[in-house]
Amino acid sequence: MNCKLCNNNTFVIYDKQYDLDYYHCIHCDYIFVNPDSIVSEQEELNIYLLHQNTLENDGYVNMFRDYINQTIRPYKSQIKTALDFGSGPGPVLAHLLREENIQVEVYDPYFSPEKVYENKHYDLITSTEVFEHLKCPIKTFEILYNCLKPGGILSIMTLYHPQDTEIFKDWWYRKDITHISFYSHKTMRYLAEAFNMKILLLSPKNLCIMQK
Repeated sequence: MNCKLCNNNTFVIYDKQYDLDYYHCIHCDYIFVNPDSIVSEQEELNIYLLHQNTLENDGYVNMFRDYINQTIRPYKSQIKTALDFGSGPGPVLAHLLREENIQVEVYDPYFSPEKVYENKHYDLITSTEVFEHLKCPIKTFEILYNCLKPGGILSIMTLYHPQDTEIFKDWWYRKDITHISFYSHKTMRYLAEAFNMKILLLSPKNLCIMQK
């Protein structure tokens, strides 16, 4: 199967424990699960409803405060408007960004499905713990790119996959059945180059900031 990001060749990673095939791109380092193994939208929604992602969850809130400090505050002077893409059942990040006097709109395919971003452009787009759920990330990336103003910032949070195949098979992050797409620094660099964007931050673990 060809890569769903760059259309280059892939090799198969077979997970015997769960009887799953993953495809690992030799060009851009993107890994994705066999499309035939993707759970239904209803199953995916049922799992999301189990999450405690609310303002009452101090750990969740503090994660976003750290995220804002690392990825948004350094560029705050140029940010007036934002889109939180994939906001989840409780748009905690949007709430915290509004406390920073940023005008925020939210979109989530399950919990805020109105496509408020259509025909709009933003200074900032955030997408936190979303990219690992995407069936076709290149299409989503194109939408986000087109919704950015010139000079706008795209801030992505997703855990980067291990390079070693055996470690990948044991990786806890992969065992969430709604996690179907995995990236690395090389993948993010490929996306930035493909869309002629500048990488402002590429953290060791899970953050990437690109500028249009």
